[in-house]
Amino acid sequence: MTLMTDAPVAAPVVEFVSPIMGFGDQKAFHLVPLDEDGTLWSLRDAAGSGLRLVVVAPSRFFPGYSPEIDDETVSALDLQDATEAAVLNVVNIGDDPATATVNLLAPIVINHRTMRAAQTVLVGTDLPLRAPLLAA
Repeated sequence: MTLMTDAPVAAPVVEFVSPIMGFGDQKAFHLVPLDEDGTLWSLRDAAGSGLRLVVVAPSRFFPGYSPEIDDETVSALDLQDATEAAVLNVVNIGDDPATATVNLLAPIVINHRTMRAAQTVLVGTDLPLRAPLLAA
């Protein structure tokens, strides 16, 4: 299923079907907007561990980005069509926001209807793990 990347997401808690890669057992996250136009978001661990990820709606920075997700992820999220899905990408800010990068290889997909989410690794693509955010 090819997904649109400009659908807005707003939910008090998003439940991941499996933990985000490299971040332990946390599955429930508050999705909080960081700007008024819905470009930058924060995923904050709902259990209060302090884990926080900055994520971005990719359409503004990467207009041609439309990931093809696998059938297993579609099934796990109970996506009935692409309009139910929103795509976010994890931002690595590092020491200097001017050199921030975006993980285009492993997007986070959220089902608006169920509020279930998954991070999926795209197969058969040469999309970068660290694409420059501001160069886009």
